[in-house]
Amino acid sequence: MLRNLIAYLDSVKSRDPAPRSRAEILLYPGVWSLAFHRVAHRLYRARFYFMARAINHLSRFLTGNDIHPGAQIGRRFFIDHGFTVIGETAVIGDDVTLYQNVTLGGTDPANGIAGKRHPTLANGVIVGSGAQVLGPIHVGARARVGANAVVTKDVAEGATMVGIPARAMLVDVTAYQRDFLPYGTPCSDCFDPEKQKLEMLQCEIEQLQKRLAELLAEKQKPALPADDLAMFKERGRA
Repeated sequence: MLRNLIAYLDSVKSRDPAPRSRAEILLYPGVWSLAFHRVAHRLYRARFYFMARAINHLSRFLTGNDIHPGAQIGRRFFIDHGFTVIGETAVIGDDVTLYQNVTLGGTDPANGIAGKRHPTLANGVIVGSGAQVLGPIHVGARARVGANAVVTKDVAEGATMVGIPARAMLVDVTAYQRDFLPYGTPCSDCFDPEKQKLEMLQCEIEQLQKRLAELLAEKQKPALPADDLAMFKERGRA
């Protein structure tokens, strides 16, 4: 038990540069939210729904995080700061990190998944502050969701999503193969949305140039010899 707690605190420290000791991490509201949820989830699975809800409300009052007792959460889950909402049918894998004001919300299950209203986050996902991940969608392993993004469709493994509605960014694969990227998405110029638009325009220009070259090549093909042309005319008259 103590060994697991130490391993969890170390995992939090590896993702947050602020704490100076493990003891300091024990004061984090996100850590207490997870502890309350573990108890509430066990009661929920044992069908003690009222008691599970009571613990959920106590946790929300003390920490500011609202995690439904029915949500399934893996190992080393970390909420940095608070005011996060996680719905009943949400499924969260291992080593997932959520920043403040994140919502794993529900929508009408129109995709045919009975009873599944909330998202599934695979291992190693990072969700930036203020992001909304809505509906019974799947967010692939090691994916990043940028701050204030609104995600309503499945996210590919390793993708970085930004914007409203969220769209994948052109991020070098080496950027998300690292163990952990603090604060979700980098802020260097190479990840500027304006630069991404410029790269897309350059790609379109290259495609147009290629097509133009093909058309010019077709136009410059040698004409048919006079004898062959006369033969085609005779066949047409026949």
